[in-house]
Amino acid sequence: MKIKTKLNAGVGLLFLMILILSVLSGWYINQLKKDTNNILKANYNTLEYSRNMLLALEEINSDPLAFNVFEKHLEKQQKNVTEPGEKEATDNVAIHFDALKKQSGNVTLQSSIRKDIAELMQLNMSAIEHKSSIADSTAKSAIMAISVTGMLCFIIAFILLVNLPSNIANPIKSLSESIKEIANQNYKERVHFESRSEFGELAKSFNTMAEKLQEYSESKLDKIIRGKKRIETLIDNMHDPVIGIDEDKKVLFVNDEALKITGLRKENFVGKLIQDVAVTNDLVRDLIKELIQPENVNPNNEPMKIYADGKESYFEKEIVDINVIPTGEKESRFIGQVIMLRNITPFKELDLAKTNFLGTVSHEFKTPISSIQMGLQLLENNQIGNLNDEQKNLVNGIKEDSNRLLKITGELLNITQVESGLIQLNKKLSNIQNIIDYAINANKSAAEQKQIQIKINIQNGLTNVFADAEKTSWVLNNLLSNAIRYSYENSEIDIDVRNENDKIRFSVKDFGRGIEEQYLNKIFDQYFRIPGTKKEGTGLGLNISKQFVEAQGGEIYVKSELGSGSEFSFTLE
Repeated sequence: MKIKTKLNAGVGLLFLMILILSVLSGWYINQLKKDTNNILKANYNTLEYSRNMLLALEEINSDPLAFNVFEKHLEKQQKNVTEPGEKEATDNVAIHFDALKKQSGNVTLQSSIRKDIAELMQLNMSAIEHKSSIADSTAKSAIMAISVTGMLCFIIAFILLVNLPSNIANPIKSLSESIKEIANQNYKERVHFESRSEFGELAKSFNTMAEKLQEYSESKLDKIIRGKKRIETLIDNMHDPVIGIDEDKKVLFVNDEALKITGLRKENFVGKLIQDVAVTNDLVRDLIKELIQPENVNPNNEPMKIYADGKESYFEKEIVDINVIPTGEKESRFIGQVIMLRNITPFKELDLAKTNFLGTVSHEFKTPISSIQMGLQLLENNQIGNLNDEQKNLVNGIKEDSNRLLKITGELLNITQVESGLIQLNKKLSNIQNIIDYAINANKSAAEQKQIQIKINIQNGLTNVFADAEKTSWVLNNLLSNAIRYSYENSEIDIDVRNENDKIRFSVKDFGRGIEEQYLNKIFDQYFRIPGTKKEGTGLGLNISKQFVEAQGGEIYVKSELGSGSEFSFTLE
């Protein structure tokens, strides 16, 4: 039975019993009132009238007004006849009274009237006794009926008092204890209410929920959530700042390192739009500059300088797009980004120490190399003495090695200048032919050894370029030297200079082996050498060339096809 039905039935039954008790009590009280009124209005009045007639009869002989009093009460009695035999007795009193009025001194008639009145009184006294017994019986019946009804009401109320609270409270208590077990992750807990009441339905729903929680707890989703928490913990313990945002650029998470360098509190960061945070924080504004304005992307990916750990530190910023393929779909969906800052300060410090070391060593190398070359010049001077063939070969070997060592030292000095950011430019109108001649003269001997022909093509009317002549000559020299090194014997190298889109374009094209496509994007990296080639040089030449060209506001690039040669070009304004 439903709880609501139980409550309605119990309270309704109790209300019905109280109503029955009230109606029954009212009915019996009304009956007693009627019985009492019958006695008062009928029999008692008759006795009163009879007593008054007897008093008047006693004064008939002495008081002439007694007849009027007697007749007055007789008339009232004639109107108050209620009991069997009362009318005959009243009529007898009236007959004898009429005769007495004619014979007022007749004692026999007075005696007859007294007997009639006594009979009348006896009849009403008997009626009073009878009605009293009826009223008493009615009262006893009323007491019995009211007592029985009251007892039933008490029993019903007691049953409701004992059972109804426990029927409601016990299931609630059991359910509360089960909920506590579920809260303690005891998902095997169940409640068992066999009734068909609301509690039975509640128990069924609760058990279904507990089963689903148990299934969830044992499912892979729980493992996924635990894995998510592990990742969040890992991110929080990373030594590099990390910020995660969703597709609407709302901050999802931020670790302690990111909070430390930004100087923000977590509650003022997580859950906010990152552009709103950037309004009041310069560092965050720099971090998201390329997110808000993609045209401001830093092409060189230069490190950011941030004051952290009590000193000026260097960080490499990386913004990773997060794309997932939803279940049942084929296309990936963008769901957010992660901004990571890698602290490269220790590497930057090591790189600076390396640069200083290379600069110092390269500078110190120049003096002994110059001394070696001076000694070689003296040995080659015939005025000092003639050398035999073996000695000449030895001197030529030392000369080649010293030149190679001098070139390497020059490259190291140049890369030191580049890395330290102290490239000094002397840009002015420079003669193009002079730049080309410098490169050709520097590589003339090497070209002749391989019988390589160098062809020069300069666009008509093009004579000058606004550039640093020394560094531009160095770049062209390096490109030409590489072209000769990787060209076949008896081949050709083309040097072409022309105006393209208001820029001067220098290109050096060879017809040698060429470069594999996978290495083209690495060819300008420091210390990179194509695998399988001769280990000549330091792997710095192309990187230095790139830095020299870009320092002058130009660009350098390469086109190559394996087996067909390579073309290196650079442009200057």
